[in-house]
Amino acid sequence: MGDIETPDSNRPRQTVLLSVLPSKEFATSKKGLLLIAEVALSFISFVCFAASTAAAFVTVPALEFLAAVFLLFAYSTKFNERFKGFLWPLMDFMRCVTASIIFFIVSIIAVSKYADGSSKAAGIFGFIATIVFALDFYVIFNELANFLKQGGESNEEPSRQQDDFSDSDSD
Repeated sequence: MGDIETPDSNRPRQTVLLSVLPSKEFATSKKGLLLIAEVALSFISFVCFAASTAAAFVTVPALEFLAAVFLLFAYSTKFNERFKGFLWPLMDFMRCVTASIIFFIVSIIAVSKYADGSSKAAGIFGFIATIVFALDFYVIFNELANFLKQGGESNEEPSRQQDDFSDSDSD
């Protein structure tokens, strides 16, 4: 009967909700705050578009909400570090660029063409989301530019290369 573990009374119980939420360190970082803002603004814009006469535009905030939630989960749980095959910064950059452009276009149409209040609110939240997505791709672009200025080397690779050279010298 050793298959079942007895619960450790010293260990704090973690609820399911707390295990899904991002860690405090990530949530207070610049990237975490931007992703949380993108999730919130996309969801608010989705709700406003769903309640408006411009319901045809509900797809844009819904897709951006899902993409932002996925990346928030991936970055907060370090899921992106386990899958090196994807170019995460480039994927995130392209998501932010396309989201800011599409949100801007949809928001202009919602504000100018539709007269109901929820369409106007969706447009206003869409403009705010456009600014947040643009700020996010600006931050990502600066990080990528700094990475490329350093020659594309991370901190681990030079030490690993030095270890390889020292091993070959001792032979």
